[in-house]
Amino acid sequence: MGAAKVETFGCRLNAYESEAMRGLAERAGLGEAVVVNTCAVTAEAVRQARQRIRRLRRERPEARILVTGCAAQTEPGTFAAMPEVDGVLGNAEKLRPEVWARLAAGAGARVEVGDVMAERAAPAPLVDGLGTRARAYVQVQNGCDHRCTFCVIPYGRGNSRSVPAATVVEQVVRLVGRGFNEVVLTGVDLTSWGADLDGAPRLGDLVAAVLRAAPDLPRLRLSSIDSVEVDPRLMEAIAGEKRLMPHLHLSLQAGDDLILKRMKRRHLRDHAIAFCAEARAARPDVVFGADLIAGFPTETEAAFENTLRLVEECGLTWLHVFPFSPRAGVPAARMPQVAPAVARERAERLRAVGAARAAAHLEGLRGARVRLLMERPDLGRTEGFAPARLAAPARPGTIVEARIVGAEAGALLARAA
Repeated sequence: MGAAKVETFGCRLNAYESEAMRGLAERAGLGEAVVVNTCAVTAEAVRQARQRIRRLRRERPEARILVTGCAAQTEPGTFAAMPEVDGVLGNAEKLRPEVWARLAAGAGARVEVGDVMAERAAPAPLVDGLGTRARAYVQVQNGCDHRCTFCVIPYGRGNSRSVPAATVVEQVVRLVGRGFNEVVLTGVDLTSWGADLDGAPRLGDLVAAVLRAAPDLPRLRLSSIDSVEVDPRLMEAIAGEKRLMPHLHLSLQAGDDLILKRMKRRHLRDHAIAFCAEARAARPDVVFGADLIAGFPTETEAAFENTLRLVEECGLTWLHVFPFSPRAGVPAARMPQVAPAVARERAERLRAVGAARAAAHLEGLRGARVRLLMERPDLGRTEGFAPARLAAPARPGTIVEARIVGAEAGALLARAA
């Protein structure tokens, strides 16, 4: 009997949960099946998932095809109506061992999708790594209490729920004991961690607890954060904890105040600029990434220019750029739309600015001594998350002292020091 295979669309949290599902399916004895873990962030992501499901049925006619993830949660009927699909699981159900046990026994319902808004606990599945020894991920939070007008994710993930600090610390210590040199704390709205726990601790408290409990962990990294939610203790950690990596990926979305208000974001452009200045003053080697949307409804050319300027004013390096794509059911879909071709063109201009910023950052590292976490024998990442090709191979998961000798094709060139 073959083992279950999991195919992942979307975010790093989905990839983490896919790894957890792979283990749940194996322990339940599910056998030959393909689990498609979908993304709902854009209509295109849903279309790609459906296309892949149809192709999978042609490629593996005997396998059971199970669909889960955010798109399965927000529109289960879409996937239940597909003749290629044998089962649909909600985002809460996909991490429950008893669900996988029922599926393995042939007793599961064809559609098991509950009310994710009723969920009160955050899952904390144990995952040793995402198919690599380079770094491990620990899910510390799920869901989101905010209702940005472009975003469907709260309806796929539910409200914000935090994993207790003791559970997070236990998982990190376990991963360090298994030899991981870098751990990433991840969640849907990471900086909201703790608001639903007794005493309402903040993310800075969790970071301090992890670093204190795991003195042998060389590198702790944060996934995407919301700058407006950064608490004083987290800023202290950014400034003073060298084991907390100087790479902050910010959920900024736009650089124009009117667009930010229409997005129902909780910050304005000056807040973003001030945060980046404060973080850079506290930690001069900090490197910023950011999520940015081009072509949001009602965005004028002048508003888009404000977003372009924000890249320079915040000193952003790694950009994730998305042309706006309306999702049915969210408020932004009912606003006056920017022509798709204009949104795509603006996204390309924004990516070009990002590419120039990244190239300048890489060139500025020439001659520097760095510590690379090796992802592959020939490829590692600096503490600031720059990719670096190492001249002589090294074991994945190890940290290598290296000197930067150049940059080429979007990556640093390095030699072991």
